[in-house]
Amino acid sequence: MFVSDLHGKIERYDSLFQIILNEAPDVVFLGGDLLPNHFALNSNMDEFIEDKIFSNIRKIMGETSKKIRFFTILGNDDPRIYENLFKDADRKGLIDYVHNKTVSYGNRHVTGYSYVPPTPFQLKDWEKYDVSRHVDVGAISPEEGVRTIDVSKTEIRYSTIAEDLEVISKNAPVERTIFLFHSPPYNSYLDRTALDGKMVDHAPLDVNVGSIAIQRFIKKKQPFLTLHGHIHESARITGHWKEKFGRTYSFTAAHDGPELALVRFDTEDVENASRELIDVY
Repeated sequence: MFVSDLHGKIERYDSLFQIILNEAPDVVFLGGDLLPNHFALNSNMDEFIEDKIFSNIRKIMGETSKKIRFFTILGNDDPRIYENLFKDADRKGLIDYVHNKTVSYGNRHVTGYSYVPPTPFQLKDWEKYDVSRHVDVGAISPEEGVRTIDVSKTEIRYSTIAEDLEVISKNAPVERTIFLFHSPPYNSYLDRTALDGKMVDHAPLDVNVGSIAIQRFIKKKQPFLTLHGHIHESARITGHWKEKFGRTYSFTAAHDGPELALVRFDTEDVENASRELIDVY
């Protein structure tokens, strides 16, 4: 199962964990933007992570004989100050926190990556320049905005998504690896925004806002499967939640409605994956 962009919506989490309990999948992928609004930088966020995420995973582990793995990354709306809670849960064996690392899964591997190209939003914990120090019209540079952890100015100014992907692609055979990204690939069914006709200072905004580096990586390296989120409205606008690049299928679980968008797939039959919009109450 694959979900993304739950944004702290309790009803979505309750529905998700009940489905997991009922169906007992081998793996659940959590693709970032998991937490409530990041302006709530206080103890309530710690309580949310424990009460709504980790405690439910413990409950599932206690009530099912099957060892379900939870591959997890954070997204651009998730303050990085809380990353240590996910790393600690990883150390305790509760989840697999996979940002910027690769873990084994059966005869395959899973690699996670949270960063997205520059956005118009202020929180910059999970934003990087994409392939160069270019910033789209309407977006705010990673060198501006706010961060919840300290990062060196050199890293902020000069590191790119493209460079990171070159490094992590060497961790395991790419053709046998599932990549859990938050950003979708640029100029695809998965990164289409509702910015048609909008302008900033008379300059038109690009309606595609995914990562050029991720797009090039998929087309060149041909990973086994890639999973994405971030752009909520893309599937509604394009009518597509998956796309094939050569041999590689790419799925999005982002959704701009009130429902829980749940992608189910079998690694032995990726072509026949499904996506369901589930009413939550």
